[in-house]
Amino acid sequence: MRLWEQHTCLPLDPEAEIAPLTRYGTGAYLSVNVGYSPQDRVASTALIERWSARADDDPRFRLVRTVDDVDAAWADGMLGLAFDLEDSAPLDGDPGNVAYFVGLGVRSMLPTYNHENAAGCGCLDATDTGLTAYGRDLVRAMNAAGMAADGSHCSRRTGLDIAAVTERPMIYSHSNFAALWEHPRNITDEQARACAETGGVVGINGVGIFLGVNGIDDGAARVEAMADHVEYGVDLLGIDHVGLGSDFSFDHEDFVAEVTAHPDAFGPEYTAYGPLQWVPPEDTRTIPDVLRARGWDDDAVHAVTGGNFRRVAGEVWV
Repeated sequence: MRLWEQHTCLPLDPEAEIAPLTRYGTGAYLSVNVGYSPQDRVASTALIERWSARADDDPRFRLVRTVDDVDAAWADGMLGLAFDLEDSAPLDGDPGNVAYFVGLGVRSMLPTYNHENAAGCGCLDATDTGLTAYGRDLVRAMNAAGMAADGSHCSRRTGLDIAAVTERPMIYSHSNFAALWEHPRNITDEQARACAETGGVVGINGVGIFLGVNGIDDGAARVEAMADHVEYGVDLLGIDHVGLGSDFSFDHEDFVAEVTAHPDAFGPEYTAYGPLQWVPPEDTRTIPDVLRARGWDDDAVHAVTGGNFRRVAGEVWV
């Protein structure tokens, strides 16, 4: 299985080890988060530099800059590693820093994370005014530099505005469908169609509160729920526009600490369902078998688990 994991999370600490990423097995591309609204350029740079150095020293990893690099990592049974930003705060207000972060291996970014900032509105805002002029400039800067514009965690109008402004495929790296589970973090069919019309891909996540299956003992049901969202997306958008972005947190306690330390970035929507549960990497890798058991053929499975996001990377990365 050649897996393209569009969003996964280590603890946001330069001292965090990258070895836990090997739980994804072999032959996988991993986009690892390196910052959201609390981080600035210095903090995100420190994360990237430290983790990149560790990847260079570990033969199980390969830092990737091109889709050819990803193909080589897949073929060699290695973990291809690149990075993403979950908010534009690490740009320190300068669109020129988009190119700076691309140079460090960041290949996608959300303009906003849950709440309004200088770029636009988040999915938890009561009032939705969409992208700002600065946010539109950021999308254009991402297009020019080879970074995918990501609508996850953004407000509905912000996501639609990204689709209207971008000249390259946009993505929802880790977003599920509101039609199956109504949660402010999930996206509407309108958002999903607008993304697909850019040539983009919606990555299905494995977070229990976004799947509607958050019980501690509901691990198998969460995997089936992920498959439900995959199938819904394929029925809605076609086989070319759905992928995987599990949003797995390698340190659950760290994430809870983040929620506690930065309540302004989250909301009761994150705590109303009990302790957060995730689909772990080992279970993400079972999704092909789940889909085959539902009658999928190999070509369709490969499109969702790797091919679709690879295609977008080929059109966006420059």
